[in-house]
Amino acid sequence: MKFGHTLKTSLNPEWTQFYLDYDALKTILKNKLPYIEWQEEDESKFVEKLEKELAKVYNFQKVKLSEITKHIQQETQEVDALCEKEHPEEDEFTACEVELSRIIADVHDLGKFTRLNYTGFLKIIKKHDKVTNWITKPMFIARLNAKPFYKENYEALIIRISTLYDRVRTRGKERGGDSGAGGKQSAFVRNTTKYWVHPDNITELKLIILKHLPVLVFNPNKEFEAQDSAISSVYFDNDDFELYMGRLDKTEGAEAVRMRWYGGMDTKTIFVERKTHHEDWTGEKSVKARFPIKEKYLNAYLKGDYTTEELFSKMKEQGNKSEKEIEDMEQLAQEVQYSVLTRKFHPMIRTFYNRTAFQLPGDARVRISLDTELSLIREDNNGAVRSGDNWRRMDIGVDYPFKQLPDDDICRFPYAVLEVKLQTQFGQEPPQWITELVNSHLVESVPKFSKFIHGCATLLEDKINVLPFWLPQMEVDIRKPKTNTIGVRRPDAIHSSSTSFDSSSDVNDGSKLTTTDSVRITMAEATESTPLLSPRPGTKAASQQDEEEGASVLKKLSPAGLQTVFSKSKTIFKRKSPQTQQQQSQTRSRAVPVAAPSAKTFFANERTFLSWLRFTLLLGALSIGLLNFSDHVGRVSAVIFTLLAVFVMIYALYNFHVRANSIARKDVGDFSDKYGPAMLTLFMVVAVLINFYLRLGSEGIE
Repeated sequence: MKFGHTLKTSLNPEWTQFYLDYDALKTILKNKLPYIEWQEEDESKFVEKLEKELAKVYNFQKVKLSEITKHIQQETQEVDALCEKEHPEEDEFTACEVELSRIIADVHDLGKFTRLNYTGFLKIIKKHDKVTNWITKPMFIARLNAKPFYKENYEALIIRISTLYDRVRTRGKERGGDSGAGGKQSAFVRNTTKYWVHPDNITELKLIILKHLPVLVFNPNKEFEAQDSAISSVYFDNDDFELYMGRLDKTEGAEAVRMRWYGGMDTKTIFVERKTHHEDWTGEKSVKARFPIKEKYLNAYLKGDYTTEELFSKMKEQGNKSEKEIEDMEQLAQEVQYSVLTRKFHPMIRTFYNRTAFQLPGDARVRISLDTELSLIREDNNGAVRSGDNWRRMDIGVDYPFKQLPDDDICRFPYAVLEVKLQTQFGQEPPQWITELVNSHLVESVPKFSKFIHGCATLLEDKINVLPFWLPQMEVDIRKPKTNTIGVRRPDAIHSSSTSFDSSSDVNDGSKLTTTDSVRITMAEATESTPLLSPRPGTKAASQQDEEEGASVLKKLSPAGLQTVFSKSKTIFKRKSPQTQQQQSQTRSRAVPVAAPSAKTFFANERTFLSWLRFTLLLGALSIGLLNFSDHVGRVSAVIFTLLAVFVMIYALYNFHVRANSIARKDVGDFSDKYGPAMLTLFMVVAVLINFYLRLGSEGIE
């Protein structure tokens, strides 16, 4: 699809005049080329227009960001005042929730605005340089750096909104549990599924999740800084890539050993971690265990000069952990130290990313993490001195995108990585909203994806014989058509200038909507938060759930409460005709959300096709044997079996393409093969009977 069309269909109609005028810039190029030579005057005209467009986009983004920040500050003051009330009204919390939904929609729209314009600038510059042979890109990149509207990732805003939304969701009550629990656990078992997220969908995904789970902040009293979300890990392996192969093949007991730290390079505490994979048939779950160590002792520990007794002596004296916890960590430290020394493990790959984690403080039953700016960096000393005698290289920190590194030393992963982690020992089904999220257009399922494996496979390809299955998927655009099952929705309602808050008035001639009607539609569309672990039926469409949740909120509202909601959020109500409302209602009632097919569905189709092919190969081998090493009867049988093999092969290929097209169209139907196995069995019986008949006939003749 042409980018000009993508821009027109994706922009916010209210902001149309502030977007990059892509068509005007393209027209300047088209009017001159290819029939007239591009002159300096033409270049000046193009660059001047380009500079104006950049200034327009940059200034609008700054103004809008300032508006959103001010709006958040105002809402923070209102929520603080509301929470300090002795007996706050439910209506007031509902009004805050509606207003926060509006802020969330503003952040989403601004994030989308930023991505679209940045892509547009890069595309028009690329087109200009290609058709004119005047190289403008280096100059324009410098101008972009001077007005870096595209570098805003809205992380600080998202954290502030998440805190506010969580306070409103809990009605001002303090949550129990330790916010830092996730960083202090020494061993835990989780069921983890992994997904890729295209950069276009990152902001929207964060905004959707925070409506259900708060952003996990380890130190709420500290102002957020960019490096607070940075996580770095150095993975160890030996020259035989023993750990790489174990993790790739998912063999029972396969391990990964890494040194992890949070924040910048000045962090004093390093976590030594070991991940152990267990197969399902063992009845055990894969587990990650770790222990902390001061950075200054880590080199000595890895060389065997610093014993585990010295390591845990202070921890035993402090008495902050139980004897059992210390014993487990000490055993782990001994085993890791022994493995490093005997199996000759050394630094191999570093992973760096900025993580946004969503989790209830102290409740690890549901944890979602989104890792952005993922970078995979070589740490080995083969071909160059990188880490040297140290356990990590020191020429880089957390300064993404690590421009000082040569291309051979770094792989900048193009997608974000979403991990959904559920603690299975509670025996609870995942919440319905998580199921909807992972089946939406926002994510691409990549089972068993590993940052360590991907880093080795891309940076050390010449040293590795086996590559992961997802590498070909890197060449495919993972973006999918948008579905209506999930997304950020702007609070929207209907009202007219004659709408009255007089609860005693029941007059409605059909051409005007009452306040109650307006608020009902608002709440049905704007209120999407659900209890995190409450039982949810799995058979209802997302739109029906939204409406029921909105209605349940409205039941608690008094006439005065309706006035509170409307007066607080009147800026988000837009006038619509009754006909528009009816059309919207009909559209919603007809909409049937269809989940985007996952990679597993396509792979299942391929596996079925390969199973049929395996049968035809066996049949073909039998035919070749009969043809070359048998008599006349055997050769006749060979022809019969060959024809049968060819027929099965064509049938399997036809079925494969039919199913693949149905999956791509998201058709809902029966994919089972009702006739193939029965017909194959029949033809095989006939072929064998013919072979018996010919063989018996030939022996009778003899």
